[in-house]
Order: sequence, then C-alpha cells, then structure tokens
Amino acid sequence: MFADFLKRLTAPDPAPLPDTDARLALTALLVRVARTDGDYDESEKARIDRIATTRYGLSPFEATKLRSEAETLESEAPDTVRFTGAIKDSVPYEDRIGVIEALWEVVLADGVREAEEDALLRLVSKLLGINDRDSALARQRVTKE
Repeated sequence: MFADFLKRLTAPDPAPLPDTDARLALTALLVRVARTDGDYDESEKARIDRIATTRYGLSPFEATKLRSEAETLESEAPDTVRFTGAIKDSVPYEDRIGVIEALWEVVLADGVREAEEDALLRLVSKLLGINDRDSALARQRVTKE
C-alpha cells in the first residue's frame, strides 16, 4: 500500500510532498520515535493523536486513522537515516521545527525520558537539518506547556 509513497519519498530528487503525504510521513516519524524504547504505550498513542488533531485540524477519528496508517508506514519505511533525509528534502524547514516539538512531546508523553529516545531525537534533529540549539528550544517550549 505504501510502496509507491515510499518510492516517491526516497527518490533521488523528491518533489515537495502534498500536505496529506507530509502529514503521513511526519506522523510516521512520531511513531518511530515512540517505538524507540520498545514500549509503545497508550499515552504515546494518545499524544500522537492529540498532535495530529491540533496540528492538522483533524477530528479524533481522523487522527486515529492517520496514526494507524503512520504505524503501518513506519514499519515499512527504510532506516531512519534515509527516511528522515527524504522528509528533510521534501518538507519546509518551519514544518520540520514543528515536528521536533511534536517529537519531544511524544518522547515526554510517558513521563520517562529514555536514553534511546534522546539519542534518536538528536539523530533525527540532525538529519532533519535542525541544529542542537533549535532542538533544545523546541524541547523547552514543550516542557513549559
């Protein structure tokens, strides 16, 4: 189902993604970070749904459907380096900063900040072209909410 999407996303010179595809790719990245510690729990799923509802103006049903599709895409997506590189090449910078904030929300959703999650978030930030300072500021904005 997602083979064509992944092919377009990881093409040598990907075109900017339409909004619906960008939403799916970015939500799949949220799922990937949430699954990093091996404990993909209901609080993380609920946080991803809430992010999708707020960020994309979706109904709760639509957000759950998007997350479900993103879970499937994430399991079929290539390694994190290629996947995030493809997102970087096809999603505007401002949206990528917003994704870093959302990623921090997911990492912090279960109340535990695991070393694996921190390491993956540092890697993802770098691969998305977001510097450490902007990532730290994004985390601070999330923790103040």
